[in-house]
Amino acid sequence: MNLDATDKKLLMLLQQDSRRTTKELSLKLNLSVTAVYERVKKLEREGIISNYVALLNHKKVEKSFGVFCHIKLVQHTKEYLTKFEHEVKKLDEVLECYHVSGDYDYILKIYVEDMEAYREFMVTKLTTLQHIGSTHSIFIIKEVKNTNVVVV
Repeated sequence: MNLDATDKKLLMLLQQDSRRTTKELSLKLNLSVTAVYERVKKLEREGIISNYVALLNHKKVEKSFGVFCHIKLVQHTKEYLTKFEHEVKKLDEVLECYHVSGDYDYILKIYVEDMEAYREFMVTKLTTLQHIGSTHSIFIIKEVKNTNVVVV
């Protein structure tokens, strides 16, 4: 699907605040409510808009200890990769998981209450997964930028 300038502006507005009504969007885009509604539905059908979510303040929900954990598997067989990915998806503490190139196989973004909770997570959950050769944890000191807005 080719996105025109109006689609791109609509996507930016929705990424900034997906709670905006179709009427509010129509005023900002200088389009009718029906036209905006149809554009949004088309973007959803095409999979460009995949979901609407509420972003939480980590501190307010007592999950302010952020960690990037690098994982190395013992082997790179399809079976090991598939098994690891299946199991890591079940871990609530893991917000994001990326299969990457370089020295490590995966990078996990993890949020827990504190260092003690992270240790408990490592000992009782993460390191019990099969085929992990090693882990390397990096603790977040300060979040400088965190956005979900993709400029189109």
